[in-house]
Amino acid sequence: MKKIGVLTSGGDSPGMNAAVRAVVRKGIFHNLEVFGVYQGYAGLMEGNIKKLELGSVGDIIHRGGTILYTARSEEFKTEEGQQKAIDQLNKFGIEGLVVIGGDGSYRGAEKLTQKGFPCIGLPGTIDNDIAGTDYTIGFDTALNTVVEAIDKIRDTATSHERTFIIEVMGRHAGDIALLSGLAGGAETILIPELEHDLSDVMDKLKSGIKRGKKHSIIVLAEGVGKADDLAQRLKTQYDLETRITVLGHIQRGGTPSCFDRVLASRLGAHAVQLLMDGDAGKAVGLVKQEVVARDFHDVLQHSNTVDNTLYTLSQELSI
Repeated sequence: MKKIGVLTSGGDSPGMNAAVRAVVRKGIFHNLEVFGVYQGYAGLMEGNIKKLELGSVGDIIHRGGTILYTARSEEFKTEEGQQKAIDQLNKFGIEGLVVIGGDGSYRGAEKLTQKGFPCIGLPGTIDNDIAGTDYTIGFDTALNTVVEAIDKIRDTATSHERTFIIEVMGRHAGDIALLSGLAGGAETILIPELEHDLSDVMDKLKSGIKRGKKHSIIVLAEGVGKADDLAQRLKTQYDLETRITVLGHIQRGGTPSCFDRVLASRLGAHAVQLLMDGDAGKAVGLVKQEVVARDFHDVLQHSNTVDNTLYTLSQELSI
């Protein structure tokens, strides 16, 4: 293999640039030509491809987002769109592709592999919802962003003696809410994987008030519902006044943490090695601190499950 490509797809996450850098520099170290695909699969179909040099990825390891940009594409989900992508790759002489993204990005890479074009996937998403890896690129940074916000909001919650609801990302996965809530000392954590009863939430708040606690924090994963709706239900059913904060896309940005930079570097380099070894159709991940690779099919057949022991611990510590 002489030429490889790299693209980022789906939602951006801190550490994607570090992964791109690792792919490019590992490839060049082994005398490969490395091409960047811009705007994800949409850009791939359009041939928005450029050769990258060592300097192309200089001073990006500390930057959030992705220098290759990202986009979603409905056309790429079709047979015609996938063939257009392969035609563009062949036009540039690219023989293997590293795809950095989440579940949808993996499905696209699997389709290309099934059509005979070698692909390797890297888990780039803040949600930590990809099977086959303990951590996804960007998750740790997002956690630190949320914990910092919780700490600041707790200061004002204490000053005004109020209950705050903090809505965080996580439509189908509650990892961000669970770990940030545990680290931030939240009194209540609501995640989509586990059902909750509003009366239980209120009982915990009342218990705190009874022992003299005058403020509290509720961390809500967006997959459970909107902070506005929860605030209205607490007001209507229990006459409890709350304040809400929706963190939104601030969780996706910012300088990647040391952990995410190292994780992205390790996984990116391993992806290139797999392509050189002729071992395609794999998703790279980190399991028990070891870099591993599993078939796309195996990874996509499973979902990353929330750690119930951490949820239990959060309940025990927030009494």
